[in-house]
Amino acid sequence: MTAAALCLDPADNVATALRPLTPGDVIAIAGVAAPMLPVEPIPAFHKIALKNLPEGALVHKHGAPIGRLTGAVRAGGLVHVHNLKSLKACGSASEQRREGRDR
Repeated sequence: MTAAALCLDPADNVATALRPLTPGDVIAIAGVAAPMLPVEPIPAFHKIALKNLPEGALVHKHGAPIGRLTGAVRAGGLVHVHNLKSLKACGSASEQRREGRDR
């Protein structure tokens, strides 16, 4: 099975779709052992949640925190501007780590 999404760091809780993903399709994710089922359409190059994520959770991509969820997202759900507040709006990721706000 060719990878349909990519996860670069084991600490990431999202992967990047390499093509449009359709609900119910069993997909392989490069960097993740288990296959996954998208629960909603995921456009190419958008983020898919690798596990259930509660409101307020930090989203990690490429080994770094990129934002905080404004609502819960199920495993296989779309993570995008409608449910993610960028950390850039409240300081850089390195500032977040220094101040301990990344966990």
